Amino acid sequence: MSQAKPFAKRINNLVPEGAYAVLAKAQALESDGRHIVHLEIGQPDFDTFPHISQAGISAIQAGKTRYNPPAGIPELRELIAQAAGQQRQMQFSPAQVVIGPGAKPGLFFPTLALVEPGDEVLYPDPGFPTYPAMIEVAGGIPVPVPLVEENCFSFDLDAFDRLISEHTKLVILNSPSNPTGGVMPRADLEHISRLAAERGFWIISDEIYSRLDYEQQGVPSIAALQGQFDRTIIVDGFSKTYAMTGWRLGYGIMPEFLAERVELLLTHSIGCTATFTQFAGIQALAADQEMVSDMVAVYKERRDRLVSGLNAIPGISCQVPHGAIYAFPNVKALAIPVSQLADRLLSEAGVAVLPGTDFGNYGEGYLRLCFAASTEEIDTALDRIAIYLEKMH
Repeated sequence: MSQAKPFAKRINNLVPEGAYAVLAKAQALESDGRHIVHLEIGQPDFDTFPHISQAGISAIQAGKTRYNPPAGIPELRELIAQAAGQQRQMQFSPAQVVIGPGAKPGLFFPTLALVEPGDEVLYPDPGFPTYPAMIEVAGGIPVPVPLVEENCFSFDLDAFDRLISEHTKLVILNSPSNPTGGVMPRADLEHISRLAAERGFWIISDEIYSRLDYEQQGVPSIAALQGQFDRTIIVDGFSKTYAMTGWRLGYGIMPEFLAERVELLLTHSIGCTATFTQFAGIQALAADQEMVSDMVAVYKERRDRLVSGLNAIPGISCQVPHGAIYAFPNVKALAIPVSQLADRLLSEAGVAVLPGTDFGNYGEGYLRLCFAASTEEIDTALDRIAIYLEKMH
């Protein structure tokens, strides 16, 4: 019998997300009776808001469990166009909205629609691990752009300018950022926008954390800059804003001619997003947003507690993240590879965190800590980290 041929090259470099590997190690320690503080998984610790859950339950009870149009049910597309436009002071039509099971299809499918073999795609490093994965699956060449800690972890614009080439097809932005919590300054977005206009590359703006804005000044979107939307895809969703990670509901907003192509990719891959989750999404957008504001206020208190505590530990310095649910402390002064440090903090101190290198090579010297945890857990983690590092030195 002949042996099966090896896998296609496009999946050779795919690896698991580091957070799941650390979670598995942490759970193994817990099964042995250890108490672990979990600051590794990037999801809200709030339950889905009750009125949203009830809308999903009611939809199931009403038989909303059948197929629906691949791009999403019209009512939700219309609401997203209204709400997302109001948030960004823009105007969108429902035809520009494509709904998917989570935000990842909004990242992946436009990349598949735009990137051809040999095209270069610039993306933030440290950044969300799906970015280089989807670039390679599409046949593109991933080009990491280092971030500058002192500038809200925005792009190193000098490096960005050098890395742009005649082969650049797409640039990926993420603001607020995973893993840094940084919000890109408007001046940096304007710089990137000018180059996009000159060179003609597309932009995917991952704005999944845009409502988790602790400065309450509004997170700027590059799509809102003059003349930019005809080459921009906004990616957003319900997971972080409404504590709906497991519901799998996200969307992309893009030029209508691209939305038509992305809808075809949805048609031939997932078919459609679950109908009852979309009815839950309608309730999320249509209802009063006070619970979102309350959640953001709680996160801000936790952020301040964690960052203040980290900055009080010798060898650690931490910028104040303006968005998302992550602190990204600088631990370079400890002079230990962060993969080793994170492993030791888990196994010896009982605190699960992620090494910055899980988000790219430029993440060396940093850790990611998720502050979607109780104040008691944050305090325990800080105490354990401080005691362990004091013993280590």
